[in-house]
Amino acid sequence: MSTIQAGGTLLLTGHTLSRHLGAADYLAAVHDALVVMADASLQVPAVTHVLGEGGGVHVKTAASTRRAVIKINANFPGNPAHAGLPTIQGVVALVDNTDGRLLALMDSVEITAQRTAAVSAVAARQLARRDSTALGIIGCGLQARYHLAALRTLFPFLDLYLHDVDDTRVTAVANQAGNDLRVHACATPGAVARAADVLVTCTPSRRPLVHAADVKPGSFIAATGADSPDKQELAPDVLKMARVVTDSLAQAAQMGDLHHAISAGVVRESDIHAELADVVSGRTAGRSNATECFVLDSTGVAVSDLAAANLAYARCQADPAVPRIAFAQMARE
Repeated sequence: MSTIQAGGTLLLTGHTLSRHLGAADYLAAVHDALVVMADASLQVPAVTHVLGEGGGVHVKTAASTRRAVIKINANFPGNPAHAGLPTIQGVVALVDNTDGRLLALMDSVEITAQRTAAVSAVAARQLARRDSTALGIIGCGLQARYHLAALRTLFPFLDLYLHDVDDTRVTAVANQAGNDLRVHACATPGAVARAADVLVTCTPSRRPLVHAADVKPGSFIAATGADSPDKQELAPDVLKMARVVTDSLAQAAQMGDLHHAISAGVVRESDIHAELADVVSGRTAGRSNATECFVLDSTGVAVSDLAAANLAYARCQADPAVPRIAFAQMARE
């Protein structure tokens, strides 16, 4: 019985995805997906969380009339130190929503990292000052490298401020920056925030790392780490003083930094400036002056996973070197 054929399910490794797609590709796809999201034409069920020993698994889904995506992501922050495994492991399944065919199975690490950085970049294009020259990143793991690549396509950065509890990760991101940026390794998260025009937080922290007193006037913050209810990167007073934009208000109120600010009683859902889709589509204005601070509470919406998976499938389908598994044929036989 043959299990590999041209018309089967594509198997897309992280290496295959990185060969076919770059930061600019994901940025364009995510932008277009957010415009569609503002029209409420997609199905986006609530996120499912399953707690594990030292981490957990979440399931995100989204569907259009043509395609559906199901992403299963395991997130275990202690893996690199204790098991020699990646923090994030998982799979993205792309399904034909007209006949149920399994079109592709792809590495969720590459998809998640690229689309998360793309969402931050799309938001920064709308909400950050155009003359921003200082980029700050708190948490220098995999996600930091993707954010650096995505944001450098949009802004004329001169300085890069970095902080991580692991100095080797700071060095890795600094090496990626090369000689084009002045790199500053900072001893504290607050030092990064005080210097940054555009700030990215991408950590597994369960306590606030940035407080309102740390935030530079006129800055933009993309807070990407709080993707489950127990995680937190921004103190409630940051969300109180800033204009807050969410990728999904319902999600952020349940599992983002907004969730903690609401629990602390300093912010209500009605205080939120907008969802990102409304800003990108022009329904809600973005930045109006140079001194206001904006926060993107990015919990990760499956709409961006669907956009990224559709893009990956379209790019990789024509590559004869990509393996294909004939699941449907195996079922019939």
